[in-house]
Amino acid sequence: MTKSTALQKRQQLRQLIAQDQTLIAPGIYDGYGAKLVENAGFAAAYMTGNGVSASLLGRPDIGQVDLTLMTDHARRVAHSINVPLICDADTGYGGVFNIQRTIEEFEASGVSAIHIEDQIFPKRCAQFEGARKVLDRKEAVSQIQAAVASRVDSSFMIIARTDCAESLGLEEAILRAKIFIAEGADAVFVELKPHPDALAKIASVKAEVNATCLYNLDVGGPISQLKTADMKALGIDIGIRPSLARGVFGFAMSQALNSLKENDNLQSIQNQIWSGKEYNAALGLAALEDWEKKFT
Repeated sequence: MTKSTALQKRQQLRQLIAQDQTLIAPGIYDGYGAKLVENAGFAAAYMTGNGVSASLLGRPDIGQVDLTLMTDHARRVAHSINVPLICDADTGYGGVFNIQRTIEEFEASGVSAIHIEDQIFPKRCAQFEGARKVLDRKEAVSQIQAAVASRVDSSFMIIARTDCAESLGLEEAILRAKIFIAEGADAVFVELKPHPDALAKIASVKAEVNATCLYNLDVGGPISQLKTADMKALGIDIGIRPSLARGVFGFAMSQALNSLKENDNLQSIQNQIWSGKEYNAALGLAALEDWEKKFT
């Protein structure tokens, strides 16, 4: 991907966020899923670290995906689509020197935005049971300061995430979010659990922080039941659905494997499997073949 193409996508992402409707970014973990998101008409995709861990390592989200693995994978995914890619950058993969390299690598990969969280390393998926352990406020702020100072392309979005609401309370999460924005972050991501009052918490964050807010829509509870038309007024500018591709694939693949094991063929679910023609169409084979013909 050229620098001009990456810049165009990053500017496109900022324009999408500024619109009156919440930007929905379905979760994927590879180029195939990203292509399907683009084909379905969504304006952005979100690459989940949890899904990448499962896809590349066959392991849960327990902090074993490192910077090189993530950015190398992100580069291929970003190049596979013409829409912006928002990417999970976990904790930034270390201290401030590591943060510096994290920004360099993600900028070079062509992704349009990343979020960096304040969990201690090694991190664990925020939606595992229990509260997450987080950095103290000063250290969490220094991570975001380092990220902002390391950025070369000002259009590359740095989203500051805090996982402290469950362990330290919403007031602390809001305070951190305010400081992150004051230190140059472009948006905040306050990770929430599926509490009954989650929507009120979202509204409080927006009112207090007054900045672009990203939320995980797959956490369960009232957040997961929202319609896109209602999200912007609540304070959700970007809605990600991290579990979409990994959840759909896990269910569908398990069903197909069970059918194959039981029946020794796939005839009973043939209408649930894409034909080679449908599969190739999704990947744009015809357009590639037309291009090839110009030279052969």
